[in-house]
Amino acid sequence: MKQSTKRIVVYSHDTFGLGNIRRMLAICQHILDTHEEVSLLLISGSPQIQNLELPSERFDYIKLPCLSRDENGKYQVKLLGSCMDDVVALRAQAIKNTIEQFRPDLVLVDKKPLGVAGELQPVLEAMESQLPRTRWVLLLRDILDTPITTREIWLKNAYQQTIKRFYDLVLVVGSSDVYDIRSEYALSNRVSKKVIFCGYLRRLNESDRVSNEENTVLVTPGGGEDGFELIRAYLDGLAGSPLPDHFSSQIITGPEMAPGHVDWIRDTASRLPHVTIKRFTHKLHDHMRRARLILSMGGYNTLCEVLSLGRRAIVVPRVHPVQEQLIRAERFAQRGLLRYIHPSKLSPELLLRAVNEELAKPQARCLATRALDFNGLENVSRCVGCLLQRASTDHHDHPQEPDYVLRPPRSANHRLSGQNLAEGFGNLYFAGGTRA
Repeated sequence: MKQSTKRIVVYSHDTFGLGNIRRMLAICQHILDTHEEVSLLLISGSPQIQNLELPSERFDYIKLPCLSRDENGKYQVKLLGSCMDDVVALRAQAIKNTIEQFRPDLVLVDKKPLGVAGELQPVLEAMESQLPRTRWVLLLRDILDTPITTREIWLKNAYQQTIKRFYDLVLVVGSSDVYDIRSEYALSNRVSKKVIFCGYLRRLNESDRVSNEENTVLVTPGGGEDGFELIRAYLDGLAGSPLPDHFSSQIITGPEMAPGHVDWIRDTASRLPHVTIKRFTHKLHDHMRRARLILSMGGYNTLCEVLSLGRRAIVVPRVHPVQEQLIRAERFAQRGLLRYIHPSKLSPELLLRAVNEELAKPQARCLATRALDFNGLENVSRCVGCLLQRASTDHHDHPQEPDYVLRPPRSANHRLSGQNLAEGFGNLYFAGGTRA
């Protein structure tokens, strides 16, 4: 194998479900596909990483001891019989050693500027002097939590100061038209200047261009750890109000659903017609593409896939310990892109009534691809490429904060998204400044 000339480390924040790791793997794959000179090392604590589809070339991963998050949002050790402080210290040292030895040109950090439980703080401080030319990029999903909660957390943890000191860019895989984190979370001018809205993520296969829709209702609560109530409501609803004869139901519980809940689901489904159950599948995207209607929670990855495929959806968002799914569902519902039910109002009767109403509508596809920018993968990769190019020509002891100058897109169908990024922009250039 030809030796790569550029090295990237990706830190994936994984304490609950599969959303973060799947999102970061999609980004890793696209970066590798579009930058043949890159070798990429993923750092993750996901207990499911070995079960997911991984890039096959110029890629490897470091598996950290698992942490989890309880219903109140508190971190705890998932598997090891050790205290939290010891495991966090172990993880932090492993991350530091990895970056020291791998010597990446760029580090892409998912979601938390200081990592889980602050484990990146000693790494950032050490690398500031040891690897001063390494670029640091923070990647955020479209919505984190309510403005009040997020502002409190960011103030308590001094995240804005961390971004000003250590990070070159903040890439948001969302649109400022839907949710502008700069104003919602009261970001300072200096931090706001580092923010680029890249658009939502989608994975488009050639098969997606051909519609072969089936009369199937797909129920998928993602990783499944807290998705039992959605599936139970659906199955209880089917018992009292079956779907029309030509429709079937497919339920994918998710690998992290409690075994007792899975047993109940299998037992209940066995007494209902045209219901199939799967615990996990690598081909969730294909099941979504064929479904007539999708019932899900409001996770970022799930809704990106559902809407980019033009599928109709009924969403029951998670509301604890954070409300990002509820906010996302509300914003998308306001645009007519989906239907949502607040979990406090969820009942078998209400859910099945909504399902039958959606199935009775004409089979027109949702037009989300016209309402939302789905160029997130392309734009994240372009920004990474520009930073790598900048790093290779920068001979200063301390990396410079880039200013952003956009070449207007050639297509008249594209428009500017926020102040920094055009949907499908041509080129991104960097000019001088200082990071802080």
